[in-house]
Amino acid sequence: MLETELPESWRGAFRIELRAEAIGLAWRGWPVLPGTYPAAAASGASWTRPVPVHDDWRERVGAHPQQVAAWWTGRPYSLLVATGTIVDAVEVDDTLGRRAARLLRTSGQPAPIVAMPNGRWLFLTTTSETLPGVLADAEGVDWHTEGSWIPLPPTPFEHGVVHWRVKPEVWGWRLPAAATVHEVLVRALSGESSDDAPAQPVLAARPSAA
Repeated sequence: MLETELPESWRGAFRIELRAEAIGLAWRGWPVLPGTYPAAAASGASWTRPVPVHDDWRERVGAHPQQVAAWWTGRPYSLLVATGTIVDAVEVDDTLGRRAARLLRTSGQPAPIVAMPNGRWLFLTTTSETLPGVLADAEGVDWHTEGSWIPLPPTPFEHGVVHWRVKPEVWGWRLPAAATVHEVLVRALSGESSDDAPAQPVLAARPSAA
């Protein structure tokens, strides 16, 4: 259900949740940006996915949480995070996403994972200068790094709302090394499943330092 289809009381709560999430991420140093949302789409336009509201969004990366709070005052902007400075993300289809998530879980390696209603998954990592060639050349794999952005929950999307598969707080807000997640995605792309990987003890989550 999109924001425009919700009763007024629900729309108000949704705006508050988006604002709270944006402020919380900004206080943790994540490069938060306001994104477009369904109710603001041009008349007759088909809503698919959000893009930055401001044309000069690159200059706004790293805004203070107070500025972030002001952006979300009165507007249910989508919640976007710019990639390439603190966080990168690899976007894959549902089949590859599920296989890679199982491999990560089996090996006990932490990785925040976002799922979008269009069947796409986002694996969040530290930043990296390169992506393995096998991933870069794979159909349906998109790398979000410098000059790009990703939507984070609870951003509205075509046919639903973006949500966490694995929340970052589960792992103490630590982003996994890009090379580690890339390696798991390469294994998943080759067809390896969790049945083929030796089980490892799951790492205990550490409390957030923030």
